[in-house]
Amino acid sequence: MPLSSHQRQHLKALAHPLRPLVQIGNAGVTEGVFGAIDEALTQHELIKVQLPKLDAASEREGMAGQLVEGSGAELVQVLGRMVVLYRRRKKDKPGKARIELPKG
Repeated sequence: MPLSSHQRQHLKALAHPLRPLVQIGNAGVTEGVFGAIDEALTQHELIKVQLPKLDAASEREGMAGQLVEGSGAELVQVLGRMVVLYRRRKKDKPGKARIELPKG
């Protein structure tokens, strides 16, 4: 489900005060990183991921794309070294969705 611009703005506002829950080191995106992201998204739905220091913005965009593909999340924002990801809680998981998105 792609996010509309209105929904993306809503999620950006919610993510603003959050601290990064996952930090990626110099080793890059590994299976351990995907496991940590999956667990964080299951618990919180909306997370920030801190990328390592990279020279080019295209490298950051590429790494953000890898995170989206590997986690099944939606990319909300890439701002500097921070990536904001959102994944709605699945129906088979206990509890209901914490974040209510505005209508698209």
